[in-house]
Amino acid sequence: MAKDNEKKQGFVEHITPRDVDFSQWYTDIILKSELVDYSPVRGCMVLRPYGFAIWESIKEQMDKRFKETGHENVYMPMLIPESLLLKEAEHVEGFAPEVAWVTHGGNEKLQERLAIRPTSETIFCAMYSKWVSSWRDLPMKYNQWCSVMRWEKSTRPFLRTSEFLWQEGHTIHATPEEAQEETMQMLEVYREVAEDELAMPVIVGQKSEKEKFAGARATYSMEAMMQDGKALQAGTSHNFGTNFAEAFDIQYLNKEGKLTYVHETSWGTSTRLIGAIIMTHGDERGLKLPPHIAPTQVVIVPIAAHKGGVIEKCNEVFSELKGLDLRVKLDDRDTLSPGFKFNDWELKGVPVRVEVGPRDIENGQCVVFRRDTYEKQTVALADLATVLPELLEDIQQNMFRIAADFRQSRIAEAHNMEELEKVVDGGFAKTMWCGERACEDEIKEKLSASSRNMPFDQTPIGDTCVCCGKKADKVIYFAKAY
Repeated sequence: MAKDNEKKQGFVEHITPRDVDFSQWYTDIILKSELVDYSPVRGCMVLRPYGFAIWESIKEQMDKRFKETGHENVYMPMLIPESLLLKEAEHVEGFAPEVAWVTHGGNEKLQERLAIRPTSETIFCAMYSKWVSSWRDLPMKYNQWCSVMRWEKSTRPFLRTSEFLWQEGHTIHATPEEAQEETMQMLEVYREVAEDELAMPVIVGQKSEKEKFAGARATYSMEAMMQDGKALQAGTSHNFGTNFAEAFDIQYLNKEGKLTYVHETSWGTSTRLIGAIIMTHGDERGLKLPPHIAPTQVVIVPIAAHKGGVIEKCNEVFSELKGLDLRVKLDDRDTLSPGFKFNDWELKGVPVRVEVGPRDIENGQCVVFRRDTYEKQTVALADLATVLPELLEDIQQNMFRIAADFRQSRIAEAHNMEELEKVVDGGFAKTMWCGERACEDEIKEKLSASSRNMPFDQTPIGDTCVCCGKKADKVIYFAKAY
């Protein structure tokens, strides 16, 4: 069966099969498709042009939604005085092991250490405490696109690196209700981008106390399932309440003239999303990119380009498709065979390939290949401008359906530890939990699985905890995770 599958997919020997070594398959993909390269700095990656282009596509989709929901972009310094980090005890304790410090400026030792931001809550809070004075100043809804540094012990490109690109939103509000509404709104924005643009189904819900963000009152996440059945936390939204406001004295005069603490939120996603796309959709041919975020949606490959009229016709097709606002590329490299180009663009995950040769031109047609199903069809050149936009949207929807069907096939209920062990060995376990951290710790220790989140649909699937057997009223997902 495996060999039949390899044949169907045009198995590429230089990419390790997923069912042989999923981790090596992932590494092969990111290096051979030229998304990243390893840098001279331990744990840091170099984003190559193609990898950065994917991030730009994701960023464009996110940033548009941020602005539609009333947020403005700002930029904060990357260096944070140690005294600021120490102001919120739970926060600094959570990040202390990962902080990289600047201790010297030139040859002089600094009087106070400066942290390279692992996240920017503290610097935002320091500024908010200066900027807000009255209820008329609220809400303040800011986001920044930047890099952060967390001194990770074990790294893997996109999934966990010492430095990575991300966005972090930080907002302050007059009431707890407004802050909670913001927290939920941004979680929904993330879900929408993940499912509608990345074709990646996610489970949204609330994190446990153990798994919540350091310093938050409540953390909500979206969890995606990778093709090896493991979970990947793809984005988080946090309600801080007044935790940081009290530590940083962020107060405002309310309408009654009384000094009141603001209510704060924070939310973030990162280049980890690129790793999620790879492990959700990729195959033995390489990347498989959803059309909505693919840097190149359509590639035109000339066949027998040396023959008269072929390149000219390809240029015509290119101009026509560019006029449709499609992201299209003409591969007119004259030193490479069409077969090499086919493999190259399939490796890079381009959703659609258009092949144009002398016989096609004579018949007024071309051959169209779709990356998601490996299917080819003949399309009249005159119809191409109508067919391709519809085809790209069909590919987008089909990729989501495939991923959603796979996820559903790997989710099962677990009512005891034996069932839980079987399910998390390649999938998500939906189960009941008593709410005690001791049970989370025991599951982590025995099964190397962690709680992912408690979905908003809390319809019970039992009444006893999967671990301790005591009465339970919380529906929760457990899985092994990246």
